[in-house]
Amino acid sequence: MENIVQTDNPVLRKTAKEVPLSEIGTPKINKIIEEMKKAMDACDDGVAIAAPQIGKSLQIFVVSPKAFITSEEKSIEELKKIKHSVFINPKIKKLSVKTNILDEGCLSVRGIFGKIKRAEKATIEAYDENGKKITRGASGLLAEVFQHETDHLKGVLFTDTAVELYQVPEKDKACDDSKNEK
Repeated sequence: MENIVQTDNPVLRKTAKEVPLSEIGTPKINKIIEEMKKAMDACDDGVAIAAPQIGKSLQIFVVSPKAFITSEEKSIEELKKIKHSVFINPKIKKLSVKTNILDEGCLSVRGIFGKIKRAEKATIEAYDENGKKITRGASGLLAEVFQHETDHLKGVLFTDTAVELYQVPEKDKACDDSKNEK
């Protein structure tokens, strides 16, 4: 199991490589996707993860079912019914003119949060884990996720443009590395 790399790892500053369409669905790519899901799911506050965050410079990101739940009342059982969403070679096709200032953090910048300007709505085009081309529009948290994760694939961290950065105490960081063990 891969651990989530932190800000000092140079892979986070590289432009990730596109995944050849012929490799989508192969055991190699499927294994990377599974490692991403496990690493993200080990973090209570993780809603998405990009391949560079586990040290793989590939244009893949995965979104947790948590990002699709709008109510805090959803149970663990209800979350298990929703699948992770996989985006391979994603391209943002449209961003709304209207923006919001949002509080944002990152699994690769543990304990640091800040305010960042993001488009309120985003449309993304990508391939799913089966190689099917998909287009997905989003608003709210999912639109923020699309922008944050595609930034990762360009070697950009949210701290590059966020303002009013602040740190949370170590005890408030919500990743459990023991969940990452095989």
